[in-house]
Amino acid sequence: MSSNESSETRYGSEVRGSNSTCCHKELSVTASVISMTVGIFSNSFALFILIKSYSRHRIKSKASFLLFASSLVTTDLLGHLINGSLVLHVYRFHRKWDTFDPHGIVCNIFGVCMVFYGLSPLLLSSAMAVERFIGVTKPIFHSAVLSSHLMKRLLGFTWLLAALVALLPVLLRRPYEVQRSRSWCFFHMEQPRDWLDVLLPLIFSVLGLLALLLSIVCNTLASCALLHGRLRHKHGCRGTSYHLEMICQLLAIMLVSCVCWGPLLVHVIILSTRAKDEPSSFSLLTTVRMATWNQILDPWVYILLRKAVLRKIFMLFHSCWGSKLHTFHRWQRSTLGSSREPSKSYCIRYSRQPLPDTAVQSIT
Repeated sequence: MSSNESSETRYGSEVRGSNSTCCHKELSVTASVISMTVGIFSNSFALFILIKSYSRHRIKSKASFLLFASSLVTTDLLGHLINGSLVLHVYRFHRKWDTFDPHGIVCNIFGVCMVFYGLSPLLLSSAMAVERFIGVTKPIFHSAVLSSHLMKRLLGFTWLLAALVALLPVLLRRPYEVQRSRSWCFFHMEQPRDWLDVLLPLIFSVLGLLALLLSIVCNTLASCALLHGRLRHKHGCRGTSYHLEMICQLLAIMLVSCVCWGPLLVHVIILSTRAKDEPSSFSLLTTVRMATWNQILDPWVYILLRKAVLRKIFMLFHSCWGSKLHTFHRWQRSTLGSSREPSKSYCIRYSRQPLPDTAVQSIT
């Protein structure tokens, strides 16, 4: 195969210029710049809040959660910065890949970054959900076994797994390819040549869907356990406040990930396993753009769903509905508490019940 034929296979046919193409290009560049700017600002702001909260919290389970949350926001920040810069670089050369990337090096880097910064948030979210599930249902085991060193090793393993999946096409000599819009690179999706072309995108999609499923299961069970324990008064004076805050954030992250990443992961599976002549009813680029909103919305979960903001929201609902939410307001006051005296009424209510001698001996 000649070099011209190889370049045509890797990059596809050249896109002819026209007025509509130029307008579409300008809109795409503008949308990329706006998405990159908003993503960098949002994640930087959320990272500042999380680092500030991490530095002043001494509760072990809260510190572990903030470590993973800060890592998730940092990953989203780098994803917007690196992927956005690559997109702008491609548009700078008018999407003529054979001119500025004749050997496919930039395309492989682009594909690795797309997969790594796409899969990492999903894996981190699932790890956070598992950690919070253990913290809510098995607090003693969480404190005794899940040390800070183990949490950092788990964080490194999560990044390593995402990097391995991203590097698989390069290691197996199945390089990433420029997609139809010629503005980004991804797996070889059209007319797979053999089982490897089917397996590589399937690994990415199945792993992402399993991470979403694990997040849904763990977050649901942790929320039910927290609600059941609160209603049965099993948590006593312990940190119900920050448990509720973290569960609300995890549920929001789970919802955002399912809405943004679900269509892309399912669509990649459909494209990988469909017949060669079967038409695609949904654009792959559209699902990718939906997935990028996950990295924009994730930081706002930590910005908006903080304890102080949740308390103000509950107070606003109470002031609007008055006595109809009196019982619910008492519940949220005892749960969220004030920032100075968390769960004070809850502690006073159950401080009358002394601990049995066996419990005192086991604690001491």
